[in-house]
Amino acid sequence: MSDLILFWHRRDLRLSDNVGLAAARQQSPKVVGIFCLDPNILDRDDVAPARVTYMIGSLQSLQERYAKAGSQLLILQGNPTQAIPALAAALNAKAVFWNWDVEPYSKERDRTISEVLKEKGILVQNHWDQLLHAPEEIHSGSNQPYTVYTPFWRNWSNKPKAKPAAELQNAEGLTQEEQQKARQAGAGKLPTAKDLGFIWEKELVSAPGEKAAQEKLAEFCAQAIAEYKEQRNFPAVSGTSQLSAALKFGVIGIRTVWDATLKVLEHSRSDEEDTHIRTWQQELAWREFYQHAMYWFPELAEGAFRETLKNFPYDTNPEHFQAWCEGRTGYPIVDAAMRQMNETAWMHNRCRMIVASFLTKDLLIDPRLGEKYFMQKLYDWDLSANNGGWQWSASSGMDPKPVRIFNPASQSQKFDPDGEYIRKWVPELRSVNTEYLVSGKIPANERDRCNYPAPIVEHQLQQRLFKQRYQQQKEALGAKEKE
Repeated sequence: MSDLILFWHRRDLRLSDNVGLAAARQQSPKVVGIFCLDPNILDRDDVAPARVTYMIGSLQSLQERYAKAGSQLLILQGNPTQAIPALAAALNAKAVFWNWDVEPYSKERDRTISEVLKEKGILVQNHWDQLLHAPEEIHSGSNQPYTVYTPFWRNWSNKPKAKPAAELQNAEGLTQEEQQKARQAGAGKLPTAKDLGFIWEKELVSAPGEKAAQEKLAEFCAQAIAEYKEQRNFPAVSGTSQLSAALKFGVIGIRTVWDATLKVLEHSRSDEEDTHIRTWQQELAWREFYQHAMYWFPELAEGAFRETLKNFPYDTNPEHFQAWCEGRTGYPIVDAAMRQMNETAWMHNRCRMIVASFLTKDLLIDPRLGEKYFMQKLYDWDLSANNGGWQWSASSGMDPKPVRIFNPASQSQKFDPDGEYIRKWVPELRSVNTEYLVSGKIPANERDRCNYPAPIVEHQLQQRLFKQRYQQQKEALGAKEKE
């Protein structure tokens, strides 16, 4: 009789190219998946209904995949520090395997569970799966973690990448008696998102599950990747991979994604096409850079990395923040982006930068408020990527350029020159002249006719105010250092 190994899924909701799962299958054919619906995560006030809906759909797909492979995925609800050791002990499991995560809560939770399992005499084995290179693999010449992307990219891109891990096949599941023990230990049916209190009745931007993610990757590699460098910046164009949710929940493996880029490079027809493909590879490296940063600097989750921004005197203006959240700032590109997110649980990446810059540099509001609002809305939200993007936009993070300010008008004129994106998401402005629309300089009578608000702040004035406060903070810090 084979030894039972439990594989605990977290951000790796797939059977193919799953490093820890493949390692478990090498040790025993009797590999059973578990997933724990954790109240420490689900009971927070920053969980997006669309994100839970995508996760549940991916778990449903994973259960079906396990059944085809000859095993099953068990669903637990409760604190994993108790639920997982209790299930492992009830089933007399030889070992529990899982893949590491970079987030502060995950690291602390994993340490606790590991200790409890070892006290029970149950083996624990962990692997890196969601990264092409583990945090310990990439460091500077002085053996320090990188805090700037470009040298990170140079080092990271020169290292050989692993091939996709073997898919789970020909596995053995639990006996009838063991299934009964699992139920007694808390394993139950997979609930719906509604059962958990999360209502999202619209269609998701990308369908959940492993098969859908593989199809999305194939579609992107067959078309948009060949023009990615330019097209990715235009929100009205479908020029991005839209794999962010798939990578966040790990319904597709990062080695599979990287391998696909290499295959496209092999068949590239020009240097120009090579550049587009490598640009997307660099975006995958940005994803890893932010995850490495979160691993080495967990304090990023709480606030600014740069000293100058740690105690920045942001304004407290609930009316301005609410106007930003609802997409009624009087700046068409900002409002279009916020409404896209509110309606679809997704926002184009160029627009994420525009609205983040606007909140922090035009409205002078603390980026942590915007970061949390994104958490509450986005179906692809990921702590490392979201935090990294917000800190980059707020000039508070790991960025050699200290002050970067986006002008909403020039962003519109450059990346939505015909106003197609704005017209789609701010329909009351559809009949407005394109020049007015993309410059944001809509005459008062036109605004009144469209029932569209005047700008809530003046960009040039706010830009000067931000720079003034930033300089004062720098000078105050400099004075402190001299004392």
